[in-house]
Amino acid sequence: MSDAKIIDGKVIAADLRAETAVKVEDFKNKFNKTPTLAVVLVGEDPASQVYVNTKSKMAKEIGMDVGDHFLDATVSEEKLLELIDKLNNDQKVNGILVQLPLPSHIDSRAIIDAIDPVKDADGFHAINVGRNSIGGDLLSKTFTPCTPLGCYLMLKKSIPDLKGMHAVIIGRSNIVGKPMAQLLLEESCTVTIVHSKTRNIEEITKQADIVVAAVGRPLMVKKDWIKEGAVVIDVGINRVDHPDKPGKTKLVGDVDYDDVFSVVSAITPVPGGVGPMTIACLLKNTVDAAIRQQVEITT
Repeated sequence: MSDAKIIDGKVIAADLRAETAVKVEDFKNKFNKTPTLAVVLVGEDPASQVYVNTKSKMAKEIGMDVGDHFLDATVSEEKLLELIDKLNNDQKVNGILVQLPLPSHIDSRAIIDAIDPVKDADGFHAINVGRNSIGGDLLSKTFTPCTPLGCYLMLKKSIPDLKGMHAVIIGRSNIVGKPMAQLLLEESCTVTIVHSKTRNIEEITKQADIVVAAVGRPLMVKKDWIKEGAVVIDVGINRVDHPDKPGKTKLVGDVDYDDVFSVVSAITPVPGGVGPMTIACLLKNTVDAAIRQQVEITT
């Protein structure tokens, strides 16, 4: 198969941001308030700094307000919890994002679960995780983690009806693998999760109509892992030595894009696939949070 479709995350994300910008404008006109995202960054990890700056820039571009809270890497867990409590009680703040990973002396789970679930823009709070797991009507009251939500929206662009399809998810993380499985189960897919302890992974992925790779191993998924005509979503973002430019690096996914391209029906590139969708979904979650909070105030 040589006519594979590239699932352009930049284009889909731009469309989603445009839709969210309309909701922001409507919110401002109706309530005379501006949806506001609070971003918490602990330490000076370069990748996290770039990511946070991009989120803040795109939020402001669609008319949202952003409050950045940059803390030293040595900040105590107690001080960070105090900040979360302050943001929870600030009525101007609609969404809270704590950039992960946190320093090793801080319990990430304790911080995430300290966030008010109605302001949990990342969708990682245990209550939101539980609601996503139960599904059904509860999905209207929850927030879905941004990366799997972005993957889901891209899949729906390629396969409007997912019912009965076999989806194999490579990776079982709380951030991507598990919530991705829940989303696809809700769409009546048959879902298999494979991971580092799975035997004969290639044989399992070869059966899949949909492969979502989220394991963090560069170029792991090869052509002989993929069924003819499968749709592949590559969540991996790995920096490796550039093969043609000594001393330089390049970004690659968990999927060997060039190797599998001839057999897939559609695939996301790296970069330019899942990444832009993650940020667009964060903005969507924050505006949805603002709307839900305002509805609660007025009812």
